[in-house]
Amino acid sequence: MPKTFAYTDVGQVRPTNEDNAAVLPQGVAIVADGMGGYAAGEVASRLLVETVKQVLQATTPPWDEEVLRRAVEEANTAILHEARKSPACEGMGTTATLVDYSDGAIAVWAHVGDSRLYLLRDGELRQITRDHSYVEDLVENGTITKEEARRHPKKNVLTRAVGVEAHVDVDAGRFALQKGDVLLLATDGLTNMVDDATLAQLLEEHPGDPAYAVGAAANDAGGRDNITAVVVMLS
Repeated sequence: MPKTFAYTDVGQVRPTNEDNAAVLPQGVAIVADGMGGYAAGEVASRLLVETVKQVLQATTPPWDEEVLRRAVEEANTAILHEARKSPACEGMGTTATLVDYSDGAIAVWAHVGDSRLYLLRDGELRQITRDHSYVEDLVENGTITKEEARRHPKKNVLTRAVGVEAHVDVDAGRFALQKGDVLLLATDGLTNMVDDATLAQLLEEHPGDPAYAVGAAANDAGGRDNITAVVVMLS
């Protein structure tokens, strides 16, 4: 059985925690980073997690890419519906990153926004998802480097989010799993504060609670945003 760990914290600067995360007993991990005025971001990220749970619990695992996409699309509809009912929630949205590892041999994922899914294998940390952000587009077209992107003033500007428009384009895919693999799902409050090399080192050095280890490192580095990490260790 995989070992799972989760950590979420408000950080050192923000007044509230607008991140949400869940690990389903069927073998699915979810992270969501909400955005919006007042507490609306927390509403959006919570609705994302709740709706994904509902869609998946109504079907049988393991789930394919289309089921995960549909779960995020239904969350998109639920968030828009809630925003229409409550003026305080107008303009809210959330990222969404989820992975189904219930098969044991294949991981299936879906993703919108700049929260991330990583795979740690044989000491190498690889980012599976692509950030849907303004600076990631600049990196891809060669305008700036990855290191410059970490310090860019517009690094938090998303080009895609859940609950913002009537249609959401959901990335999805799959990859093979191996014994000893580690999956990390993280919001940008973690990845903006801790570089990939340090994340890999912490995941390997702290098997007792790797999610706490990486989250605490982000807080120690300044905690400028809410911090959320879910770690899945495959035995």
